Amino acid sequence: MIDRIIDYNRSFVEKKGYEPFITDKYPNKKLAVLTCMDTRLTELLPAALGLKNGDAKIIKNAGGLIISPFDSAMRSLIVAIYELGVEEIMVVAHSGCGACNMSFSHFSHEMKMRGITEQTLLTIRECGIDLDRWLEGFHDTEASVRRTVKAIQQHPLIPKDVIVRGFIIDSVTGALEEVE
Repeated sequence: MIDRIIDYNRSFVEKKGYEPFITDKYPNKKLAVLTCMDTRLTELLPAALGLKNGDAKIIKNAGGLIISPFDSAMRSLIVAIYELGVEEIMVVAHSGCGACNMSFSHFSHEMKMRGITEQTLLTIRECGIDLDRWLEGFHDTEASVRRTVKAIQQHPLIPKDVIVRGFIIDSVTGALEEVE
């Protein structure tokens, strides 16, 4: 699959397919969106929000979560604010998310089936990584959005004038519902 993608890319560049996407690094709408990596949202989310290339910084991870104050999503939001001029943040979860009810106990079984040893898992734990917490999803989408919004708003490096709001998007229709 990667080789096919590389072949496509060569053709894309030769035909100047990139020209409609040229923009700079600053988001036109001064907006960052923290959302899930779900493939259903790849084109649906920007279309449903009326975003085009260059309008917003879109940060994706499993579940659209902030799992710790210094994780990569939080780092990206801080860079977006201070380096790229972001003034508003949307946290956008979605219906039918795979991170809902995800757990380390499920992953550990899958990991062992694929050759990860119990010793490797023990070593990671001994390094201070709480795999149960790190690979835990959520069980209530609205509560998860509220926790993520609160984590961003209360972060000591997020200025108080940055607007942070949470939403759930329907994975089929794109309908957006605000989480209060």
